[in-house]
Amino acid sequence: MSPDRDLIEEVIERALAEDLGQGDVTTAALISMHQPGIGFIVIKEEGVLAGIELARQVFQRVDPQLKVELLLEDGARVKPGSKAAKVTGSFASILKGERVALNFLQRLSGIASETSRYVESVHGLPVRIMDTRKTTPGLRSLEKYAVRVGGGQNHRMSLGDGILIKDNHLAALRNQGLNIKEI
Repeated sequence: MSPDRDLIEEVIERALAEDLGQGDVTTAALISMHQPGIGFIVIKEEGVLAGIELARQVFQRVDPQLKVELLLEDGARVKPGSKAAKVTGSFASILKGERVALNFLQRLSGIASETSRYVESVHGLPVRIMDTRKTTPGLRSLEKYAVRVGGGQNHRMSLGDGILIKDNHLAALRNQGLNIKEI
């Protein structure tokens, strides 16, 4: 199950607006929009790749003329020096999208990699590695996707997905003079 397409577009739009602000003044001052360029997304650490399609969409949103060739897929076990994608087109456009694309890749790959380590550590045991709702606001769907890429399972996407009685619920019941056995 991939993250919702509309959500992805909204998250990308917000992230680019946040990063570009009034525009990339350094790139605008130094590089012509017509200067062709080639960029690679190169892996820095061993782990599990997650978010490569999201990175492609970031570059496409910056400039639909950019060509993004995905060289690896989400879920791939990666090592330093591996190339995950090749981006060709306007060098200025590549620079405008690179930080947002890399931030998403780093965040999601970090979650997938850590989840994978936990999953491997309990291999053969009758347990499952599951996530929580303790996610970055606005990025829940993406972060839970990364958990699945790493081999984990999602618990609840929202409060409406099932009952889970926590300490604060019990405290509220006690404040009303009730206890869980009375419910």
